[in-house]
This record gives sequence, C-alpha cells and structure tokens, in this order.
Amino acid sequence: MTEYPMRIAGKPVTTAARQVVRLPFDGTPVAVVFQAAPEDVDAGVEAAAAAAAVLREMTRDERSTILRNAAAALASRRDEFARVVASECGKPLRESLAEVDRACQTLLFSSEEAHRLAGEVVPMDAAPGGRGRWGMTVREPLGVIAAITPFNFPLNLSMHKIGPALAAGNAVVHKPASATPLSALLMADLFAACGLPAGALNVITGPGLVIGDRLVSHPKVAMVTFTGSAEVGLRIRNLAGLKRVTLELGNNSAVILEEDADHEAALPRCVTGAFAHSGQVCISVQRIYAHQRIHSEFVDRFAAAAARLKIGHPLEAATEVSSLITEREAARVESWVGEARSAGGRLIAGGRRTGATLEPTVLADVPAETQIVANEAFGPVVAINAFRSLDEGIELVNRSDYGLQAGIYTRDLEKAFRAARRIHVGGLHINEVPQYRLDHMPYGGVKLSGTGREGPRYAIEEMTEVKLVTWNV
Repeated sequence: MTEYPMRIAGKPVTTAARQVVRLPFDGTPVAVVFQAAPEDVDAGVEAAAAAAAVLREMTRDERSTILRNAAAALASRRDEFARVVASECGKPLRESLAEVDRACQTLLFSSEEAHRLAGEVVPMDAAPGGRGRWGMTVREPLGVIAAITPFNFPLNLSMHKIGPALAAGNAVVHKPASATPLSALLMADLFAACGLPAGALNVITGPGLVIGDRLVSHPKVAMVTFTGSAEVGLRIRNLAGLKRVTLELGNNSAVILEEDADHEAALPRCVTGAFAHSGQVCISVQRIYAHQRIHSEFVDRFAAAAARLKIGHPLEAATEVSSLITEREAARVESWVGEARSAGGRLIAGGRRTGATLEPTVLADVPAETQIVANEAFGPVVAINAFRSLDEGIELVNRSDYGLQAGIYTRDLEKAFRAARRIHVGGLHINEVPQYRLDHMPYGGVKLSGTGREGPRYAIEEMTEVKLVTWNV
C-alpha cells in the first residue's frame, strides 16, 4: 500500500504512528499516512517561520508565477488528483473532476491577486494638521498561517487557504482532515516542483485533538484559517487568543420558491444543490420553503427526481450519489430522519441506509424544532415545507442559528430585493440555489456560520496587515 509521508521543511517525514486511509463507500484501504507528534507541529511552524522571511522578500510576480505554474501542473494531472479525491472522501468521480478544475481556478485567481496586492494614498492634508504631509498604506504578510481544512472538499478548500496565503507572502502549516489527507500531501510535492521555497508549505497529519490545539496555540502562528464545525471553530477562537482567525463553519441553507418562480429551472438546481456529494457541503440545500399553492406539486416532482439519482461506487463514472464520510455519520443522519418522521414530518422518498450510504431523502411538512430543520444535517436529506407569504418565508429562513448562504426563486423584482435586504446571511442568490459558488466570490457567513471571508481577494485582506507610512516633506 502506498505511504504518504508528511512534508516539513521540504522533506518527507514519517513517524511510528500510522493511519490507514479508507474509501468511505466500502472501507477498502487506500493508503497509509503518518500521525504527527507535538514536536512535528513545532518543526513545521519553525520551518514556516524561516520560509516566511524568504517569501516576504520575493516579488509579487515571483509568487504569482509559482501559483500559476501550480495551477498548470495540477490541470495536467487532473485525472490522477480526481481519483485521489474520490478515493479519500467518497465523492463521485464526476464531482471530484469538477473539484480539481475549481482548485485550478482558485490557484489562478490567487496568482492574479498577488499582482493586485496594493495599498492606497492617504490624503493627509484632509485634516488640519496634515499640511506638508504625504501618506500611503502598504499591505504586509502576517507570517505563519495555520490552515485547518475539512474532509468534504479536501483539495479546493485547501487551495482557498494556501493560494491566498502564498500570494500575500505568508508561509503555511496545513493540517488537513484526518480522513482526507492524501490530496494535500500530493499538493505539497507539486508546489515544491513548481519552485516554492522549502518550508513555505508544511503538511502535518493526524488527529485534531492531538496536533490541532498545539498548532493553534503556537506563539509563532500569526493567523488560523479554519473550515469545519461550529463546535471546533469556537474552540479554536478560544485557543487562538489575539491571533487573526477566519472561521468558515456550519450552515443550514434554505431556498424560498415563490409561486411566480420559474419552477422548471428551479427543480434540477434544487435537486443538485441538495444531493451533490451526498449533501456534505456547507451550502447544501437542506430546507426548501415552497409557496403553499405550489408546495404539493413541487414535493412530488422533487421526490421523483431524487429517486432517479444513480447511487453507487464513487469511482464509477455513472455514479451521482455515493456514501457519506463514515457509517457513523450516515447512521446519525438516518436517526435525524427518524426523529423528523416521529415529530409528524412525511417521508416522501429515500430514507434507507446501507452501511455509509444513505439514499437521497425527501421529507415534507417537517416541524421547525426537529434536527433536520434546526441544525446542519451534512447528509443527503432535504425538508420541503410550505409558506403563505414572502414575509413568512423570510422569517422561516432567518429562524436558523446559521447564516452562510440562501436563495430565492422569483420573477418579481420587488420580492427579490426584499429578500436580499432582509435575509440575514453572508450571501443571497436570486434565482439560484445557495450551493452556487464561484471561487473568486466573497464567501463567508454570519451568526454561527463564522467570521471573515474567503475567495482569494478577500482572504488576502484577512492574511495581511495594513501599515501606514507618512513623510513630512
């Protein structure tokens, strides 16, 4: 079985503690990785601190070129990386190929933003004491960035942290999810082959409780950027102290479907938005609020479309839905479906589980206090409830403790902008589902969905300091 060493200071590192990475669909062993000890974390941070001084002195064009070359190298190995992603996280191959394409785009956007990294002129004489003064701001890198990434998009979400960090002149210590470290380790080698200085990207693997706390609290780490659960995010914020922190946390995305909407366009988008990667997407469609006059028909058509989805092995080209990351997670989502039914919700389609695979599941008329409606399912399940007026629909969307992205389908411009003003989320999509994301967009949430924004331009702002320089002429 292939072994994937950690990468610290540009060198492969192994330990006595090993972990087998398994295909979530059936548990087949895929590869062996090594579990870091606290001293490996320290070594990674020290290597990054040394490399940060080198990156800081590189020109913007030099950093941009490395990122652009990395994008080209990744594109040339598209099929290889897609199979690795599919094998480690169980994502269907067609979606894994799309993730590789998106990761290339993220690197290219990061490369472009390296050229745009700039300050501004400050009009000092706008204040009474500013006569004869000249001022400007410059953006400077923070130093060492700790990047902690989740299992569901192991490649692209890693590039959303690593690409902007390198573009800004920072060095990175990357802690990928324990279940899905393979693509991250391969990317470290790819970056090295593209000319990234040794130590600029260090990848350490192992359980979060063992090495995550050590990384977050390390005094030489200037910033932590994390994507994962709200529970872990709150722990990181408490451990980080005065470090800069960006948190992309949980969500419970909702779509409002108005009576006047283009239902033919909305239906396939909602199906894809609910069941892509078995619902293991932070902006997966989990709640659909359909106007009461169209609710019954939409439920029936949605359920029929969900039942047609092809379930199977992630490496088979025809597969549209595969397993969850573990059987334990599939059992949890199954129990949430049972709770919703016990509370009065109607099971319209799906609901059966085999191992780690749960059928695309459609519920209707689910009470608001159930787990499916109130919390993040992170599984292939959607609740379709009715509303009477747009104001009621907006109130139902806002009832969630989360606020990452939401959507509304309507042909009425006033309704669209009323929703845009009043729905409390980081991103509101009109005539589109909340799962819609382009990799240069600002992306982040409110409430328990986190703090800060991603997207290369916006992440770079988080990863740099503004320095003021004045001159008494």
